[in-house]
Amino acid sequence: MRWFVRSVCGGLLLAAISAGSALAQSQKALTWQEVQDKFEAANPTLRAGQIGIDESRAQETTAYLRPNPTLTLLADQIDPFPGGPPHSTFGFLLPSATFNYLHERQHKRELRLESAKDATGIAVSGQADLTRNLIFNLRTAFVETLQGKAVLDLARENLAYYDHVLEVNRDRYQAGGIAQVDLDRLELQRVQYESDLQTAEVNLRTAKIQLLALLDDRTPVEQFDVTGPFDFSNQLAPLEEVRQNAIDNRPDLKAALQSIDKAKTDHRLAIADGSTDPTFGFDVGRNPPIDQYFGFSVNFPLRIFDRNQGEKQRTLLDIDRNDRLAEAARAQVFSDVDSAYATVQSNVILLQPYKDRYLAQALRVRDTISFSYDNGAASLLDFLNAQADYRSVQVNYLNLIATYLEAAAQLNMAVGREVIQ
Repeated sequence: MRWFVRSVCGGLLLAAISAGSALAQSQKALTWQEVQDKFEAANPTLRAGQIGIDESRAQETTAYLRPNPTLTLLADQIDPFPGGPPHSTFGFLLPSATFNYLHERQHKRELRLESAKDATGIAVSGQADLTRNLIFNLRTAFVETLQGKAVLDLARENLAYYDHVLEVNRDRYQAGGIAQVDLDRLELQRVQYESDLQTAEVNLRTAKIQLLALLDDRTPVEQFDVTGPFDFSNQLAPLEEVRQNAIDNRPDLKAALQSIDKAKTDHRLAIADGSTDPTFGFDVGRNPPIDQYFGFSVNFPLRIFDRNQGEKQRTLLDIDRNDRLAEAARAQVFSDVDSAYATVQSNVILLQPYKDRYLAQALRVRDTISFSYDNGAASLLDFLNAQADYRSVQVNYLNLIATYLEAAAQLNMAVGREVIQ
């Protein structure tokens, strides 16, 4: 009996440990790479785009199909009202079978296949461009989540620090060191820190919800977390190098260049479609008094009026149109890169003095004024202003880092790959 009880207890303990382990695994914070991999595997918009590429590849098969031959069976000269012997209904029956096949000249099938392959290449580039834009949205949501966590930690730290200040000043009030009105003003100021904490919690929860929506994930918000560096780097590649990377990697520019190739292929196909395609025929049959016979035929249309003139002109104009669109796409690439690059530089210029001086100065001023106020050498207004300045500098710094990370994501999107991790 004791062995049974011990076994049951041991089983319950193992089950509890397993459940705790599963919960801990479900609460594992995801890195940016893990979030990106999960997004690319699960996002329904990306999966729908991949199906579109498969559809385009299926159209390649259709484009390269040969024309179907035709078979005509004929039973002619059936006499439904024979005049009597030796006449009969099928006495003069003329049976025949005709086989026809359309021969396409000037490589029409090959050109259709080439055009379909060009369309697939454009679809692949379009899917890459869709991924580029959605990854930017994902990165923005990821940064907002990291920002929410950082601001929440700061709000908790500020509230805990202020609660400690209140405890010290309550002791001073009990000892007669400060007046009741000063203590009331200090306690009223606490509502600002409580408000900061509640706002930070709501913002973090909202950012997580947006990130989960992009991942198509139904994990409860409380069990979902991400992790990553929330900082900036002043190392930035030269602008010309970044521009060249964009020219080499932007999928929308690649799609624009591929559209030019497809337009040229379509023009060649339009010229080929203006040519005459003969239809070859072979027939066999019986025609009394000839017991068996066979014959050949060639049928070709006289292309006097329709030589596909309109399609030839349209595809020729389409080449020029795609040339202009490619030039516009290239100009847009430079505009996107230059704007994002300038934004990143601006944020680095703003962040560097914060990291070098302002954060340390705000902390030093806060601690100095707090010490002075505790010893009666500073006024209550000076103390409250120092607390507010410290809080403002810290929040501004975190917001600037978030702005820098979003600008870095914008630059990565402008280039078409990650140039800033």
